[in-house]
Amino acid sequence: MTASDVVRHPMRLAESHRLDLSVAPLPPVTRPRADVAVLDITKWFGETSGGVKTYLTEKMRFVEADQSLRQVLVIPGAYDAAGSGDGVTTYRLRGPRIPTQTAYRFLLAPRTTRRLIRHERPDVIEVGSPLLVPWVTRIAARGLGIPLVSFYHTSLPGAVASLGLPGRGPLWRSLVGAYARQLDGLFSQTIVASESAARELASMGVDRTTRIPLGVDLDRFYPARKALREATLRRLGLPTDRPIGVYIGRLAPEKRIEVLLDAWVNVERACGAHLVVAGSGASEALLKARCIARNVTWLPYQHDREMVARLHAAADVFVAPGDVETFGLAALEALASGTPVVSSAAGAVAELVQASGAGEVFAPGDAADCARAIRRTLDGDQPTLRLRARVYAEREHDWRHVFQRVFNLYRTVIHAGSGLHP
Repeated sequence: MTASDVVRHPMRLAESHRLDLSVAPLPPVTRPRADVAVLDITKWFGETSGGVKTYLTEKMRFVEADQSLRQVLVIPGAYDAAGSGDGVTTYRLRGPRIPTQTAYRFLLAPRTTRRLIRHERPDVIEVGSPLLVPWVTRIAARGLGIPLVSFYHTSLPGAVASLGLPGRGPLWRSLVGAYARQLDGLFSQTIVASESAARELASMGVDRTTRIPLGVDLDRFYPARKALREATLRRLGLPTDRPIGVYIGRLAPEKRIEVLLDAWVNVERACGAHLVVAGSGASEALLKARCIARNVTWLPYQHDREMVARLHAAADVFVAPGDVETFGLAALEALASGTPVVSSAAGAVAELVQASGAGEVFAPGDAADCARAIRRTLDGDQPTLRLRARVYAEREHDWRHVFQRVFNLYRTVIHAGSGLHP
């Protein structure tokens, strides 16, 4: 099995390639003479997950094309599995589902993780989730002299608030800040994808950060797909005679999708626009029960990335109602497709909207202001907004430039020799 098979076909592997990676023979190290070898480890990689999965699979593509690089990916799954490809090795470690986030699984097994690290001997380890995984990785890598870096994909205050814990009190803020500073002690550097993420960490006393905005597949997400708008909408059973708004992503509390649903009552009343909500998650049943807008279609998680690209291009506006986003890859994919974006004024997506000039922001949590921003965007100069969106994506978010910066940061951390080692 190849590394891509382990990533893209987890259920098939679960059925036919059950292993115990604590004792099973491991695949030979691919590209043993690579200049830089990174081991990526995260729990944010599931069958229906989004931005982190996209980032890591795009990194696989980048590494496969550069013979001087090597990547090891350690992610959770239903069963242990392993596979190697051209410069990339992927391991899935068996872990139970997370009860409140069923798209994801716990990544535990520090002894097996240590066995993988000792076998692969990466030059640097990138940790991509903030709760158990950093500590599992610290235990697994202890004494091996390998520097750790973090990618702040998840807002810590947002993650804790989504668990239903008190979200505004000084004790809560103090505890979250103390935890963030403890995490910071594990890492030589923390990568952030937005200024808002950097500010959030700085407010908790973490300032050793490097900002590297994420990228977008410019060859897959592009405005010319708008020529397929009617065919795409018909294929999905959507109306073709009215404006289309889209949300694509997880259905989770921190995404604040209820704000969009409440806003859509006013939007559909004003212009008859139709909303598409595409995704899955723990909040799905509650959101459907809450929704009183009539012009709403619910689509399941879209495994077909080509269809995702077509849906982005077919839309007249993409809406990102969450206010704790650390970047917002789905919104960037919309911009690359020539579709304007409406977002909460808090969080990272607002930075994309403001930098591109291709959309509107609204007061966080304010459904009436969200409706205003959506109507204003739909009534705006669509050709100009589409052009601005695409030009911005091309200028600022080519994946090749993103990963050149990421691997340059790895080189700096590796060569510094003074990073914090577990």
